[in-house]
Amino acid sequence: MFAKPIPGRMTAAAEGDAVVLLIGMRINHFWGVHHWLPVFAAMPRMLRELSRDRSRGLLGYTLLSGSPRTYYVVQYWESKEKLYAYASAPDMFHRKAWAMINRKEKKSRQHVGLWHETYVVPEGGYESIYADMPAHGLAAATGVLPIERRGRRAADRLAHRSSAE
Repeated sequence: MFAKPIPGRMTAAAEGDAVVLLIGMRINHFWGVHHWLPVFAAMPRMLRELSRDRSRGLLGYTLLSGSPRTYYVVQYWESKEKLYAYASAPDMFHRKAWAMINRKEKKSRQHVGLWHETYVVPEGGYESIYADMPAHGLAAATGVLPIERRGRRAADRLAHRSSAE
C-alpha cells in the first residue's frame, strides 16, 4: 500500500507486445444504487479471481477514479488470447457478471454506463520512465529495469527489441 520509491530512473521490463485493457463504468444516476452497485462490486471480485490464478494472464492492474461518477481499471495482460479466454470462460466470474448485466440491461441502462477499450501495442510502440517512483503501471505489471538498459532517451527505449538482448 505504501510502496517505497525506487531511487533513480527506471523503465518497465516489458518484453514483446503490451496488451492493455481499459475498463470502467459511469454512474449516471446516483439514486439508482441497486442498479449500479452490483456492477461496481463485480470488478474487485474479478480482479481477486484473476490475482489468485496468474496463469489466466493478468499481469497487473491499477484502479482509478475519473470523477465521483466514473471508475475504471487499467489492466495489463500477457496476451490478447488470454484476455479473450478469461472473458469467455464459463467457469469464471466475468461470464456470470456479464450475464447478470445483460438480464438487467434494459432497466439499468439509464443508471449505469459501461465501457472498455483494448489495445495491443507492438514491441517498439511503447516506452516508459519512472523517476524516484515505486513500480507503477506497466512496470508494476512486468518489473523494472534501470533506464540505461533500454536507453536514456524515449526514442532509444522505443527502438528496444527483446530479441536484441
